[in-house]
Amino acid sequence: QVALVESGGGLVQTGDSLTLSCVASGRIFSRPPMILGWFRVAPGKDREFVAAVKWSGGSPSYGDSVKGRFNISRDDADYTVYLEMNNVKLEDAAVYYCAGRQGTLLTTTPQSYTYWGQGTRVTVSS
Repeated sequence: QVALVESGGGLVQTGDSLTLSCVASGRIFSRPPMILGWFRVAPGKDREFVAAVKWSGGSPSYGDSVKGRFNISRDDADYTVYLEMNNVKLEDAAVYYCAGRQGTLLTTTPQSYTYWGQGTRVTVSS
């Protein structure tokens, strides 16, 4: 089992930056390796893929709407995955969820992820 706890959400103005954190615990060093990702749910919209990275390293994957603005990274020492949100836009307002799965592919569908955090809300003001 893997537990994921997000933090860092809050109010941010358009154009500013915000960093979300996801602390992972449990069998994160199992085989196959863990993949940790971020999804978001905006009011009235489906769950949207934001970014994902392999715990073992390698190039991350990003959703088209955040590519070039958001960065996902991980800290092995703290078992934490970060989502750095830059040049935030109004449409980035959502509840952001950290998700985990075991595998080798950076999948983008929420159904492919097994573990989920409780979510952290990001509110954007103009």
